[in-house]
This record gives sequence, structure tokens and C-alpha cells, in this order.
Amino acid sequence: MITDEMIARINELAHKQKSPEGLTPEEKDEQAKLRRQYIDAIKANVKAQLNNIDIVEKDGSITNLGEKYGNK
Repeated sequence: MITDEMIARINELAHKQKSPEGLTPEEKDEQAKLRRQYIDAIKANVKAQLNNIDIVEKDGSITNLGEKYGNK
């Protein structure tokens, strides 16, 4: 789960990267790990939302996208 502190740290590192001093190798590693966690959390959130979508077919039946495509 992404916290406000993690987002603040991602932004802090991004601003420091743009500054003349740049990032240390340790900060670059931290930035990469935080970005990966953020991307993974966003993907999980989108997948969860898509898995909860129901489509009403023309014949009146209901198809849940999570059940139809979720495990692929």
C-alpha cells in the first residue's frame, strides 16, 4: 500500500534529482524501489477495479469480467 509519506519521498527524490547536486547511488536505489512499489500498487488497484465490473449481455445475462478474464 502506498502511503502519503512514500509519495512525499518519491517527490522529494525527484526534485533532488533535478537539482545540481543530483542523487547519491543509495538514493537512486531508494527511488527505483519506491517507484516500483508505486507502480505495483497502481496495477493492483486497477486490476481489482476491473475484476468488479459486470457487463449485461444482450440476452440479459450478466458477465463478471473478473471471473471471465481475471485469472489469465
